[in-house]
Amino acid sequence: MSVKLIRQYTVFLPNIPGALSKFVELFSNEGVNIIGIASEIRDDSGVVRVAVDADRKVSHLLTGAGFTTIETSMISLEIADKPGELLRLTKILGEHNINITTVYGTSVGGATGRLLLNVSDADKALEVLKQELGIK
Repeated sequence: MSVKLIRQYTVFLPNIPGALSKFVELFSNEGVNIIGIASEIRDDSGVVRVAVDADRKVSHLLTGAGFTTIETSMISLEIADKPGELLRLTKILGEHNINITTVYGTSVGGATGRLLLNVSDADKALEVLKQELGIK
């Protein structure tokens, strides 16, 4: 099990063919790996959230390409892929008065899954999760 802080970039995109391709091309051109992506589409536009595993900030690339972006710290958590793990983690955070504002994740059918969490206090959540889960 591992837990770390990563960056998430949130942008508005038009709901047209090719818009997402042009957006993610910016990350590919810079060699930045996208480890999570989620979107919410409404009529002619949408909000796209991209989580990246990179030490450097890339918001300047996005704004330079004309995107309005919001950069946030996010928790990346690799967990056992078994029933009850999400419940355990959400209880830990709730008991420490940490609000989860966004969550997405997946498993590929192996022993491990990945959760990406936006929380009210990322630094506190990181500390709490490491302590409660016994991660150094």
